[in-house]
Amino acid sequence: MKTFVLVLVFLIASLDAAAIWAQGPKYPPLSEYMMAPEAEIGLARSAAPENVSGRATVKILTASGYKVAAQGENGSVCMVLRGFSAPTYTPLQFRDLIYDPTVHAPICFTPPAARIVMPYYEFRTKLAMEGRGPDEIAARIQEAYIKGELPRRDDVTFAYMWSAHQHLGPGIGAWHPHLMVFAPYYENSMVGGNQFGSPLPQVSDDAGTPFTVVVIPVDDKLAIAH
Repeated sequence: MKTFVLVLVFLIASLDAAAIWAQGPKYPPLSEYMMAPEAEIGLARSAAPENVSGRATVKILTASGYKVAAQGENGSVCMVLRGFSAPTYTPLQFRDLIYDPTVHAPICFTPPAARIVMPYYEFRTKLAMEGRGPDEIAARIQEAYIKGELPRRDDVTFAYMWSAHQHLGPGIGAWHPHLMVFAPYYENSMVGGNQFGSPLPQVSDDAGTPFTVVVIPVDDKLAIAH
């Protein structure tokens, strides 16, 4: 009888563990994603040269999404993206970065990108803060784009990611300072077929979709400290 009880307990524990595993990764508490406002403002401004970031609007993450912390005058917007903004289409190995609170990706959107692209990242953040996983985010993004709830991606736009302090994920760290080129429907072959992670232009996110990102690394000496 005692053996039977032990076996039963083991089976129940195994089933519980399997159920927990099937639920997939979980978001840490939101507090783990937060930064002190002044530190976040400084990190955001380090994404671009002073002549861009010094006169840009800065947004910081709050419990209700990104909010303006400093109003600018040149139409650019700087912010620190979190893991919430990791790709949900390709490359697949980065999908679970949305759960990583250590990801800090300072970015300065140029004025056209602030109008056209930034709402996409803010919407992704909103969905993640609601607890949605990669598949749900990808589906909701597609739905919102088709319905016109997100700006159309008909033009190529740009953003800076030149911060020396960016942390793009485990094993990646600061990588290289680079330009983000939002190039709808681009494939990697269209920019030379360069290897992912190399110091050459390459499609980094969501190839073949309206949300494709081409990254163009620049001289590491251009990395900006804050």
